[in-house]
Amino acid sequence: MSTEGPQRGGASDDALLRAARLGDEEAFAVIVDRYGPGMYHYALRLVGGSAADAGEVTQEALISAWRSLDSFAGRSSLRTWLFRLVHRRAADLHRHRRPTPIDDELLSTVVRPATENPLQRVMEAELVAALQQALDELPWHQRAAWLLREIEGMSYEEIAAALDTTPGSVRGHLHRGRRTLAERMARWR
Repeated sequence: MSTEGPQRGGASDDALLRAARLGDEEAFAVIVDRYGPGMYHYALRLVGGSAADAGEVTQEALISAWRSLDSFAGRSSLRTWLFRLVHRRAADLHRHRRPTPIDDELLSTVVRPATENPLQRVMEAELVAALQQALDELPWHQRAAWLLREIEGMSYEEIAAALDTTPGSVRGHLHRGRRTLAERMARWR
């Protein structure tokens, strides 16, 4: 076992990026370990809950990242750039396929589990299903902006970079998306 592994895991994104640009596959593997799970979860929500589609989108984004490391100019963070690649691949998939319904279990972590109250469990399941349906009905950019802000915790600037738009557009997408979600979720207040 290499003594370099633990040191690499704590290496900065810039150091890993420099090494990966020189062809260091281990450095790129650390980048994948660091950001791959978040990229996959974002893709999973964006493509409507299909694990196969999310895996394909994430894999294509990572392949694209590996091939285009030299073109990454550093105008955004490495994380933002990787999420942008996921967004582009998901948008390509979205353009070429009809949306599919999402698994109701996907957002189950949003709501705390019921404490042995069957009625509460039913209510929570209905809430999650209603939220997912409302998210599925949002226009593409509103849904993407909402997921990146509310689920991934990205700043407006990071979202703008990931979606290849401006922070003002992100604010608009979020405002309209939140307003639509509030209207559709009004009965759950």
